Amino acid sequence: LDIAFANAGIESGDASIEEIAPDAWANVLAVNQTGVMLTVQHAVRLMKDNPGGAAGSIIVNSSMNALRPLGNFVAYSTTKAAVVALAKSAAVYCGQAGYRIRVNAICPGVVETDMIRNVIARQPDAAAARAMYEGMAPLRRMAQLDEISGLVAYLASDEAAFVTGAEIAIDGGTTAGMMGV
Repeated sequence: LDIAFANAGIESGDASIEEIAPDAWANVLAVNQTGVMLTVQHAVRLMKDNPGGAAGSIIVNSSMNALRPLGNFVAYSTTKAAVVALAKSAAVYCGQAGYRIRVNAICPGVVETDMIRNVIARQPDAAAARAMYEGMAPLRRMAQLDEISGLVAYLASDEAAFVTGAEIAIDGGTTAGMMGV
């Protein structure tokens, strides 16, 4: 195994700290945090046995909400922050063990996926909903899938041979600072 991309995330049943139910909390943690940990764990174990020695690239898909949590999505925000720490911990471990296994986290902003397009289409004012999503980033648009996959491809490549333990925001500037009024 040379490349692993831990790309998991749900927010079903999520709510505020006051309102989230324990079973909803556990479900989000199971997918977003435990599922990612198991992916990274098994990837490291497999990459250790690569023919040229312990080497590979593991990329964890987190979220801009790891850096700027949402008040009404406490489990999602918490788990996405936790997988950034998981990636960093795994990167340090692999380096100290002498493995050439790199582990990095990406923190995308809103990406124009089918899921987001469907959310927009279901709103009473689809144009206003689209404008709200596009207005979150200083670049005034949502990310496109190929922009995210381009970063993943770079991190998986030999060109990123000295990049490990990084958390990389790819959010059009959303987490860089406040846009003002």
